[in-house]
Order: sequence, then structure tokens, then C-alpha cells
Amino acid sequence: MDALQNIRQWSVTHHPRWLVIVRVALGLFLFMKGITFMSNATLLERLLSGSAFSSSVGWLAIAITIANLLGGFMLTVGLMTRLVALLEIPILLGAIIFINAQRGGFAAGSELGLAVVVLLLLIFFLIEGGGPLSLDGYFSKNRGRNVRGTNMP
Repeated sequence: MDALQNIRQWSVTHHPRWLVIVRVALGLFLFMKGITFMSNATLLERLLSGSAFSSSVGWLAIAITIANLLGGFMLTVGLMTRLVALLEIPILLGAIIFINAQRGGFAAGSELGLAVVVLLLLIFFLIEGGGPLSLDGYFSKNRGRNVRGTNMP
């Protein structure tokens, strides 16, 4: 538990403000990807049907869409950033290993490079957290205070 506290303390003291822009951009990208999957469900189902997950395409497409929508929003506002990043990483690993790699790797029109960048950013924010300019930072700073701003007994 001491190691987690050390990581959290290091993250608070060494988090550059410009990383907020990267976190928000990553969250908006995932949210927009969720909207794309929601508006064109057949695209996602077609991608999943040619992979190792072809037996469970229906519920998996719904789960990926909801995870991208909810996870993207939560990353954008910085709420439970580490948990969201941890939950999004398996989705990106599945996209890289089972879908993009089978469709031609880094060939023209492939999104493998973009998926790898998003995966690396998710791993980074899993370690780094949301930073001071996030709801995570706000809640940790105001922990132990009630609605009026006075300390709780």
C-alpha cells in the first residue's frame, strides 16, 4: 500500500498542466469512437465477426460501445482515471491483436498505429492518474470536507 501512496504523491508533484490537454483529447477521442460505433453498429459487428470473438459479437459490440462512451467521458473530466484506463486497456489490446493485426498491420487505411498510440496513452494515464486538474484531484483535495467546506469531525 505504501508503494501506491508513493506513486500517487509523485504523480501529484510531477504532473505538468499540459497533460490535461492530452487526457481530455484521449477521452474525447474514445467518446467519439463510441459514438461512431453506436451510429454504425454494423461496422463494429463486421470487425468483430472476422476475429476470434465471432461467437459473441452482439454483446461484445454493445460492451465496447458503452465502454468507449462512458470511459471517454470519464477520462475527459478526469473521474476515476486510473480505473477507466485499466478497463479500456483490454479493449485496445483486443483491437490491436485480434482486429488490426489480422487486417494488415500498418498497411494504408489501417488504424493500428492510432490504436497503439491510444494504448500507450492509456498505460501512461493508468500510472499517472488524472492530475490536479481533474475531478480525481478535486475530490482528493476536498476529502474530509462537508458541503459547506468545514472539516468533518
